Amino acid sequence: MNLTVNGITHGVDGRELATLLDVLREDIGVTGPKAGCHQGGCGACTVLVDGEPRRSCLLPAGYADGTEITTVEGLGTPEKLAPIQQAFVHHYAAQCGFCTSGMMLAAHAYIDRGGTDDHDAIQQALGGHVCRCTGYSKIIDAVAAAARGDSFDLTTTAVGKYTTMATGGGE
Repeated sequence: MNLTVNGITHGVDGRELATLLDVLREDIGVTGPKAGCHQGGCGACTVLVDGEPRRSCLLPAGYADGTEITTVEGLGTPEKLAPIQQAFVHHYAAQCGFCTSGMMLAAHAYIDRGGTDDHDAIQQALGGHVCRCTGYSKIIDAVAAAARGDSFDLTTTAVGKYTTMATGGGE
């Protein structure tokens, strides 16, 4: 099967029934999606498949053959963060970073579909994403800011662990 991940096509043989999460992490080396609950309930493994959020821990990799898969690593780079990544950094919406990539991808898809800064709509869009660190208010503020098109000067705030979390670094 051929998996196009963040614009790069990877040939993967004999893993059609493995989860997309396992193939991304073990075969392709993309570590942004995290293995949380392995049951689709926490959202840490969320990736975009043809622009739609999907729980990669539940998705057989063969299902994604021929699709465009986007992980947090594909949203931006440390030098040029995507708007949702900038908003997460600016609003300190990432603490441990475990849920961050899934949250960002769900938020990115929400905004791409015309999502607004309405807090209730954002909560609905992020439903099923579990964060045990932030209490959600900073995450919702970040998504609202990105939906409004706010821009941020991150020259002094995009340092260390926040930029690493925003771009999918770490295991």
